[in-house]
Amino acid sequence: MIDINLLRKDPERIKKACEAKGIKVALDKFLELDGLRGKLIKEMDDLKAEQNKISKKISEIKSPVRDLVSESKKIKEKIKELEPNLQNTEKAWKEIFLIIPNLPADDVKIGKDENDNEIIKKWGKTPLFSARGGQPKDYMELGKNLDLIDTERAAKISGTRFGFIKNQAAILEFALTRFAFDILQKEGFAPILPPAMVKKEIMEASGHLMPWDIDERYYLPKDEMLLVGTSEQSVVPYFMNETLEEKDLPKRFVAFSTCFRREAGSYGKDTKGILRVHQFDKVEMVSFTLPEKSDEEHEFLLKMEEKLMQSLKLPYQVVKMCTGDLGASAARKYDIEAWIPSENKYRETHSTSNCTDYQTRRLNIRLKRKGGLEFLHALNGTAIAAGRMLIAIMENYQQKNGTILVPKALQKYCNFKKIM
Repeated sequence: MIDINLLRKDPERIKKACEAKGIKVALDKFLELDGLRGKLIKEMDDLKAEQNKISKKISEIKSPVRDLVSESKKIKEKIKELEPNLQNTEKAWKEIFLIIPNLPADDVKIGKDENDNEIIKKWGKTPLFSARGGQPKDYMELGKNLDLIDTERAAKISGTRFGFIKNQAAILEFALTRFAFDILQKEGFAPILPPAMVKKEIMEASGHLMPWDIDERYYLPKDEMLLVGTSEQSVVPYFMNETLEEKDLPKRFVAFSTCFRREAGSYGKDTKGILRVHQFDKVEMVSFTLPEKSDEEHEFLLKMEEKLMQSLKLPYQVVKMCTGDLGASAARKYDIEAWIPSENKYRETHSTSNCTDYQTRRLNIRLKRKGGLEFLHALNGTAIAAGRMLIAIMENYQQKNGTILVPKALQKYCNFKKIM
């Protein structure tokens, strides 16, 4: 959540941020509720204080005093009358407050959607398949020919948008995971295997259960739990209601989890293979840092993503999101998109977001230092999205004879150099 004092002090700034992100929020209604809420809270507190005074007087006198007892009963009735009004006001106030988005960073471009995003870097040479004789095969054709991917049998068992990752492709996924963990551990990331289910109130508190996000989540109503769509959803709340010391920051985690998404609204070719599936494995980076260091930490997470891609020698581009493509929680966000030869274009494989204090305020994760208590900053970034990285490797490393070379960085984890 944002700083409520900032909203009260400068509502126009918050209105502009909502407009820039394309998120409709009834801010005027919220400010009206905020004033009413403050008035009701003060009235309730005053009544309770008066009630306490009367109770103290009655106890001191040690015998019932009819007038004081009568006055106490009247105050009790007033409190009883006020409570429903305050509860309803609080509920309406909270519903609006929790969907107010984080403010975009000053360096983020104002834009409507992904068409306004900025390409800020390209790396690597795209493979020239024409020089090898013919057009590149797409990953599904490669996967079928080499018995690596089976979506047909998965559909019989689980329905559409599921797949079996088989044989050498399965080994390659584990190689990617170990490869990422080894690199990131050397950079100070602590390995962690988080829960795949999160309580509903925790998902809401961390900003992952906005009204427009609900259709994307898998909800287990009997248990009031949700399946995670990324490790961030269970790792960011790790320090909920805790206070960290300045000397212990940054805290960095590298997490592995199986993730679940409905992929609501996606259609076309993307839904036929393993690009947009309901279940996939992912290695995620999560970092907690000092507020003044979060921009630097964000660039560091992007650097780690680029290091992984460059070590695998996969051509990519870095895209900086405009305000309309940031989402609610992020103040700044970068995507990395890998080159996909069969489509002759780049596709997203990584993202990294600086969420500043938006999530830590909601989760009450604080920082203690000489100036007192404040909220620290939380960031996240993809290390390996397994399915999409398999696609990028299969297509970029395919050979004329239909085999696939294994990137040198992964060969020691695979014990084979070629998929054939």
